[in-house]
Amino acid sequence: MVVGSLVCWGACNQVFGIPAGLQGNRIGGQVRGLWEGTNGVVVRLQSEGIDALFTAAADGDFDFDARLPLGASYSVTVATQPEQHACWIESGGSGTADGTDITNVSVACTVPAISISLPGVPGWTFDPMEERQTIAGSIVLQDVSFAISGSALTRASIDDVPVRLGEASPRVTLPLGTTSISVSLSAGALAKRYLFVFHRGAAVLQQLAYGKASNPDVSDGFGISVSLSGDTLAVGAHHEASAATGVNGNQADNTAFDSGAVYVFVRSGASWTQQAYLKASNTGSNDLFGYSVSLSGDTLAVGAHRESSAATGANGNQADNSAGASGAVYVFVRSGASWTQQAYLKASNTGVGDSFGQAVSLAGDALAVGAPNEASAATGVNGNQADNSANASGAVYVFVRSGPSWTQQVYLKASNTGVSDGFGTSVSLSGDALAVSAYGEDSAATGVNGSQANNSAADSGAVYVFVRSGPSWTQQAYLKASNTGVSDFFAYSVSLSGDTLAVGAPRESSAATGVNGNQADNSAGDSGAVYVFVRSGASWTQQAYLKASNTGVGDSFGQAVSLAGDALAVGAPNEASAATGVNGNQADNSANASGAVYVFVRSGPSWTQQVYLKASNTGVSDGFGTSVSLSGDALAISAYGEDSAATGINGNQADNSAPSAGAVYLFH
Repeated sequence: MVVGSLVCWGACNQVFGIPAGLQGNRIGGQVRGLWEGTNGVVVRLQSEGIDALFTAAADGDFDFDARLPLGASYSVTVATQPEQHACWIESGGSGTADGTDITNVSVACTVPAISISLPGVPGWTFDPMEERQTIAGSIVLQDVSFAISGSALTRASIDDVPVRLGEASPRVTLPLGTTSISVSLSAGALAKRYLFVFHRGAAVLQQLAYGKASNPDVSDGFGISVSLSGDTLAVGAHHEASAATGVNGNQADNTAFDSGAVYVFVRSGASWTQQAYLKASNTGSNDLFGYSVSLSGDTLAVGAHRESSAATGANGNQADNSAGASGAVYVFVRSGASWTQQAYLKASNTGVGDSFGQAVSLAGDALAVGAPNEASAATGVNGNQADNSANASGAVYVFVRSGPSWTQQVYLKASNTGVSDGFGTSVSLSGDALAVSAYGEDSAATGVNGSQANNSAADSGAVYVFVRSGPSWTQQAYLKASNTGVSDFFAYSVSLSGDTLAVGAPRESSAATGVNGNQADNSAGDSGAVYVFVRSGASWTQQAYLKASNTGVGDSFGQAVSLAGDALAVGAPNEASAATGVNGNQADNSANASGAVYVFVRSGPSWTQQVYLKASNTGVSDGFGTSVSLSGDALAISAYGEDSAATGINGNQADNSAPSAGAVYLFH
């Protein structure tokens, strides 16, 4: 019960012949939002013969203790505002007594201009009148900061540690499960304590959308690549065939075979819609525009690794097609809901067959581009680009943006450049760090910074980590699997998030299951594995060796990986179970190459598999898990071999009249 007092003028209920406190309809409600130390809010009840005041000094229930006879009309108003508060009647402030007690008068109070935000946490709004703030975060939300401001505020603290007003606080770690954080505010003599309750990783993923192209066609390969950033999703379809150029052109003209396209979808609440249909500015047959995509906020990078112009650098001549399959990257930007092409990028040493753009990774104003078939024998940073004696050794180019202009910042090679290593097959930027794969690298080394010179393990694969200080890049680490094996394709996929790196090896062959199992049993050929590395300072160590919960021969677990904080999604596009949806039967292998995705989460240094995902319309050779992308509370999974002829979102999944048109599945 609210602490308070009642004042009544006249005879109160006795005017109606009803002794006070004995008969008639009681009237009251709730007060919320008052701060400690206030002089209280005075609320007023008026009815025929009644003019009563009640002073509420704290949140809770209140009751005027007056009685209203049947049929009496009444009104409740705020008579006097508390110090530094604004109070109002939120609901139930007037009516007619109907013979039952009235308990729905709601008095809301707040100290004006108080704001608490959680930078980087979407879909949450601070309610200053609720002392308990509940945030249903995703498994990705590994830490949180608070930004507290308000003209009336004099002090603020988080878990009793003072913080600066108007600035983002130091980040607070959120382990898996439920975490409560108290925020205390002072406004002169007034005080308020809020409890923020975070639920991290508690929700089970469920499929909310099934996405198709707006112009699905046979063998378009919609979903060869996907990239999520916040509420936006980009999907590549490298075999799409329209001759359109630019944004939202004619999708129906299929005269440019395998030119490729990209589709942009946006989310509002739980609903997804297509926002844009993107083509290259120089659409050409066999360019494979959309083979790679990377989205960061309102910027999108699209790779077309078979594009053939001989241009170099930014915005060169697109019309000269004398360098077949040299490759190009196109950068698009969004303003509001409108997309435009901002840049057309080529390597500084454009060469026939280099496949520049086969991999792209965008992080803010930096873009890494892989060209795994580039042929120079240079090593390290900014070496000689002109020596083409190491065929398909590979290279990576980092571009940076200033305003709307892009320039190449660095040209990167492996520290042990070798023929057919494929350096740049996969790239991942996070902050000032870059992970580069070379799945064809041949050394028999294991672990971190081992001997690069022993090439007795053909196609075992390696990862190179580079770091940037200002405009200067250096190689920080050379990573190998803990169980390096011939043809394991370690680093076919890489994903970097802060100080954690996930590396896929889809042809690794152990029969282990789960986390840190037996690596030595190679009885499950090409089942696949994922290795997790962590960095402390400048030192890297392997933290985990991950396998599927249903390891199977040829499943290709690790062909795609996406890491976000303490969550990791792993695609196994050749997995064969006929299950559908979430955590279905893994043992029925009657749907060959239907594909699956496994989501792992980390608590402290320990990883566990949280969920096993299948498509809602599992089909043979669909390749569910070809590409995966985690962002916030959403996970996008592609199945570029899916066959339905549906268009848009949540169409008919059962019509398989468009073989390999492709699809994307969105889980939340």
